[in-house]
Amino acid sequence: MSVALFTHPAALEHDTGEDHPECADRVRHILRALDREEFSPLLRELAPKARIEALQPAHTAEHIDAIFELPTDRTTYIDADTVFSPGTLEAALRGAGGAVAAVDAVMDGWAKAAFVAMRPPGHHAEADRAMGFCIFNNAAVAAYHARARWHLRRVAVVDFDVHHGNGTQDIFGPDPELFYGSSHQFPCYPGTGAAHETGIAGNVVNAPLAPGSGSVEFRAAWADRILPSLRAFKPELLIISAGFDAHAADPLAQLRLREPDFQWITQELLAVADEHCPGRVVSLLEGGYDLQALAASAATHVRALMRL
Repeated sequence: MSVALFTHPAALEHDTGEDHPECADRVRHILRALDREEFSPLLRELAPKARIEALQPAHTAEHIDAIFELPTDRTTYIDADTVFSPGTLEAALRGAGGAVAAVDAVMDGWAKAAFVAMRPPGHHAEADRAMGFCIFNNAAVAAYHARARWHLRRVAVVDFDVHHGNGTQDIFGPDPELFYGSSHQFPCYPGTGAAHETGIAGNVVNAPLAPGSGSVEFRAAWADRILPSLRAFKPELLIISAGFDAHAADPLAQLRLREPDFQWITQELLAVADEHCPGRVVSLLEGGYDLQALAASAATHVRALMRL
């Protein structure tokens, strides 16, 4: 199956400083893993910059203006965790632009699925603020682009990052024709994602997992709660917020997943996409902070997208 890989060297120029977990080596390790011979069929593309018009449906004008007005000659902190360096704006725009281009690739049909290996991640960025390492919400930008250019009504984002995507829920929750489903450690940063948070019309499905949960609990959360709701929603496009920090080796949380769990969830999501949206899947890199575990998990995910 043709799978497009979108990335750009600008991802390496977002400088978060020494010892920050969300570092350029994350993308370096993933791309090194995807350089192996088995991944030679990947269609390798440079992520373009997103136009401001592509950001506007997901973010307020005030938020976009505030990001563009940050100084680009020095490093500043948006909050205690979220760094803005001289290279951040281009990296963030290419992260969002890569998500937009990935939607176009699968809708045009020259790729059946796409994986966007960019940083900073996006799922914590709310409509009106950057937070949690995230500047723009790439998944939400991609979903609104699918509506604007391709006239899709029902777009779903599903998220297996160890942290709840509060930003995606914030943006999607009021719109019954957008779906957000998430498994995540709870309690954990950012403190949102309780099971009773269900959006305006049951279009938000949260499956919180207790610290220490592993494969059994994770697979049950998806099989019993998220996947049935996703199937009932009947998405016309499926977007994955692919965070790999639920891996047992990850230092920022306490879930206990392994590579076979990421293979399983990818295959399950592809099955839903085959049923409802001719296999069209766009996957966007979110978290994952143990470099070896991240690279191995991302390679497992892409291998599954390629149906190898």
